[in-house]
Amino acid sequence: MSEPVESTSRLLTERQRKLAGFAIGFVSLAIILWLLGQSFSLFADFIGHFSSVLWPITTAGVAALVLRPAVTLLEDRLKFSRVASVVILYALVALAFGGFLLLIIPAIVEQLLDFIAFAPVVWERANVYVTAHYPAWIEVVARHAENETIKSILTSLSGEIKTLVGGTVPSLKAAGMGALGLFGFAASLAIVPIYLFFFLLSRRDPTGSLGTQLTFLQGEVRKDVVFLVQNFIEIVVSFFRGQLLIGLIMGLLLTVGFWAVGLKFALVLGLTLGILNIIPYLGTIVGLSVTLPLAFFQTEGGWVLLALTLAVFVLVQNIEGWFLTPKIMGERTGLHPVVIIFAVFFWGAAFNGILGMILAIPLTAFFVTAWRLAQQKYFSA
Repeated sequence: MSEPVESTSRLLTERQRKLAGFAIGFVSLAIILWLLGQSFSLFADFIGHFSSVLWPITTAGVAALVLRPAVTLLEDRLKFSRVASVVILYALVALAFGGFLLLIIPAIVEQLLDFIAFAPVVWERANVYVTAHYPAWIEVVARHAENETIKSILTSLSGEIKTLVGGTVPSLKAAGMGALGLFGFAASLAIVPIYLFFFLLSRRDPTGSLGTQLTFLQGEVRKDVVFLVQNFIEIVVSFFRGQLLIGLIMGLLLTVGFWAVGLKFALVLGLTLGILNIIPYLGTIVGLSVTLPLAFFQTEGGWVLLALTLAVFVLVQNIEGWFLTPKIMGERTGLHPVVIIFAVFFWGAAFNGILGMILAIPLTAFFVTAWRLAQQKYFSA
């Protein structure tokens, strides 16, 4: 009896089946990525829309995690009650802040007002300098400024800049800049100490009972989720505790450096840039764009003062990179500087403002940790 001949009516050849499988897999992957993108977009819209409600409780939560060891120290070592420990901590912070207001704020306000008044002078001197030394540039700009395409590009760019500036303070953007918006911002700011007080009173570990609330997950998956949440909280605490201290030290170093080289408004510029360095590299980027023109065009300024101001930045940045960050934060985030810069702008754009920029490093470090865990446990051969 002859063997049955292999059916020639098979729908697809082997090569065609592989191609169809690849196409189905590619389409499935595209759909999954699209769904993830839509979910992320909805989450970002939710954060942006309710940012005026979320940022006070987020600020209080992070501050509570950072300050909890101080409360525990007062409670355990000095035998104060929990409520008394929190009240004493509030009193110490109030005294320090009050002393700062009395000693530093008047000088800062005076320099800030002088800086605002001096800004048009710098702009005028810059125009005169460019016109005198680079007339060809002025001629080129004037000739091409009449081009309709250039005009449309400049208009579009101006709109993008306005949108970016408007998104830097999401609470004000959402509430508006009128009296009602300012009142809402003030109310949100005033409620932060109240949230913080109740968070500090609690002795509960934020993740202590998380495992018992995730019973719908399998054992290993539940352990991984709890580990990732605990890791994220540790990153947030260490990052903000370290970055606040680093920003303060950098602000003082920049202030002293600017004063030593003769840059105007050293106090307000140094402290402001130190605060901005809570977001990695933001203080340096903003500082270079503000202080270098100021150093060149201020009275008795010029190339020498510009070079000295740049040297101050280089010196402080090296102190931060080689000494402050390794000693204070160690390698907690383990992120490359390029990744940090990209993350700051990515999360800032994703969450429509400064809240995303502030949380950029903890969020990025969390996802890097999650990916490494997934590689180790689920994708390793």
